[in-house]
Amino acid sequence: MSPEDLHDLMLEPSRQSAPTWRTWLLSPWAGSLYAALAGISLGMIVGGGLATEVTLDVDGDLITLRSFAGTVHGVLDAANVSYDAEDHVQPAPTQPVADGATIVVRHARPLTLIMDGKRSTHMITALNVGDALEDLKLDPARLRLSANRMRQIPVSGFKLSVRTQRKVSIVADKIRVTTITTGRTVAEVLKQANITLAKGNTVRPGLKNFPEDGSVIRVIPALPPHTIPIAPNVAALNWAGLADCESHGNPKAYNPGGPYYGMYQFSLPMWKAVGGTKTPIDWPAEEQTYRAQLLFQRVQGRWQGQWPHCGARLGA
Repeated sequence: MSPEDLHDLMLEPSRQSAPTWRTWLLSPWAGSLYAALAGISLGMIVGGGLATEVTLDVDGDLITLRSFAGTVHGVLDAANVSYDAEDHVQPAPTQPVADGATIVVRHARPLTLIMDGKRSTHMITALNVGDALEDLKLDPARLRLSANRMRQIPVSGFKLSVRTQRKVSIVADKIRVTTITTGRTVAEVLKQANITLAKGNTVRPGLKNFPEDGSVIRVIPALPPHTIPIAPNVAALNWAGLADCESHGNPKAYNPGGPYYGMYQFSLPMWKAVGGTKTPIDWPAEEQTYRAQLLFQRVQGRWQGQWPHCGARLGA
């Protein structure tokens, strides 16, 4: 009997007295009625009660499915999506699943970062270079990258070279330049600043050194020729002690009272008298020491006129 026939039968007026509820229970049609009602109820449960529609976002790939699972873990397990402690799952695996929910899964992947020549490896869940750097608290806008920020990072891993921006000052003769650089060596910084070294120039720190943020690169011109040799007994004197007494050993020391310059507090006339050029503070310590030794030789060891207060420190 079809449901329609059953419906008509239930509505057909009876010529006899109206049946009681016991009559219906004992009726041969009761079994069919129960089966029909049970089918309707089950259909309502399946169609609208337990099955939920869920969207899975697995490493950027979207999948929409219907699931009877009650938790995020159950949905992922039924969909054969595995994860472990290093992976990112949102909502958390133990959370219940609502109809229309989106579950995000990001599998961890190794990122080998070579920053200014130093290598490190990080497990990340970001899908691209830009997001990975932000997760590592690095500002991509201040970095020079070997790959585009939108470059996708596969689960197998990725190697990224990074150079940081640093503020470096360059002092060459009377010129002082401050520049922002990503150079890995002092030589690269000088090249970026269009500074060409002349023969005999000395650079400190050395050309192969890494230029730290805030560092100062000094280009020291070639020293004037040292045509007059220094006697061994003069070179053996305590020149460091004299310099410490005169200027605390500071090659840039300046005393406006003379004025006097440099480690050994030369006056400009005396400096030029021993072949010095420019001023003492324009030259490194070795040039100033050479000229001081020349002066000592020229006055035949009578240091009192040049260093009346500190000359005794020489130990002559």
